[in-house]
Amino acid sequence: MIVNQIENLTKGRYKIYIDEEFAFVLYKGELNLYNIKTDNEIETEHYREIMEQVLPRRAKIRCMNLLKSKDYTEYQLRKKLREGYYPVLSIESAIEYLKSYRYIDDVGYTRRYVEYHLSDKSMKRIEADLLNRGIDKHLIYSIIDQMKQEGIKSNENQLISEYIRKKNYCSNTASFQEKQKMFAFLYRKGFSGDEIGKLLDITSNSV
Repeated sequence: MIVNQIENLTKGRYKIYIDEEFAFVLYKGELNLYNIKTDNEIETEHYREIMEQVLPRRAKIRCMNLLKSKDYTEYQLRKKLREGYYPVLSIESAIEYLKSYRYIDDVGYTRRYVEYHLSDKSMKRIEADLLNRGIDKHLIYSIIDQMKQEGIKSNENQLISEYIRKKNYCSNTASFQEKQKMFAFLYRKGFSGDEIGKLLDITSNSV
């Protein structure tokens, strides 16, 4: 295995190319430790140590540091690690470790997210946000159905009314253009046209 290229990624971090393909990212001190130089052959035992010990451990630490500040879904952590140029095996090792200790739990994340945002987002917006975070749609629907059975659900009419109040909208005095604008604003928030129309005192096909 020949090191073909060492590319400066950021201060102190380098992308290593082996046999004409990108292999991994190492710190400057590690280049010296493993005698990694352009056009040099990397020793098999050094390569295995980097791939099986150094990078998996670093990926775990990276995830743990991210989780200190906020919750992440499995999808989001995988994305962060890919953006950090971690090899696939290192990513899988880190994710498996985090799951084993329940540091990541998409079921719990989904429920907490829904509960937190019931008071400020429409269900459609909540669903869209979770899908964008890589949560499986079947899991989302399952959690929402379970919460409804427990009596936990969104009061979307109240949410729409609150948005209307904040916008100082008055159906009695609003012009057609103002009604259109308010309807579009609420529709983008994920509320249904029928519910918006009722509270704006208009019909959805009139806008």
